[in-house]
Amino acid sequence: MNILFKLTDKDFGLEPVEMKDCKIRIASRGIVMRDDGKIAIQYKTNKKEYKLVGGGMEENEDPQTTFKREVLEEAGCEIDIISQLGIVEEYKSLQNLKQISNIFIAKVTKDLHKLNLDKGETIEGAILLWLEPREALQLITDCYDKLIPSEFDDIYSTRFVVLRDRKILEYYIKNN
Repeated sequence: MNILFKLTDKDFGLEPVEMKDCKIRIASRGIVMRDDGKIAIQYKTNKKEYKLVGGGMEENEDPQTTFKREVLEEAGCEIDIISQLGIVEEYKSLQNLKQISNIFIAKVTKDLHKLNLDKGETIEGAILLWLEPREALQLITDCYDKLIPSEFDDIYSTRFVVLRDRKILEYYIKNN
């Protein structure tokens, strides 16, 4: 599978520490488009964080199933996956964690207009926005220096999310 890019602590001006027997987390995320060309963005109001839709793989899931489930939960939509762009690797040495994200492009087939957010997303004030890709990119880029930690994520983790999703969206815009 095509590796789109890798993120490490150095991307944030931090010196990585040695990772030993690190935890590995597999996830799926990406671009979810409506017929009008707008894409799904999750905004966590209490963290000032804009991000793409997606999340971690559960037991007995494949990457496509994970993405479809996450989109249903976070965007309230059923989708058809158009393509897989590749993967993104994140090396969070301060957490001894390697995250591998499968990156997809999908088209909405049915909008159920009902989100099924988890406890953390609800407490963090998550809402769904439908935006033009360049507008979404601008909001994701601009939120980086305004992030607020939550009881579920510190600034270190959230900066990885925001930079990762910014780079995914930049790649998507450049190549589509």
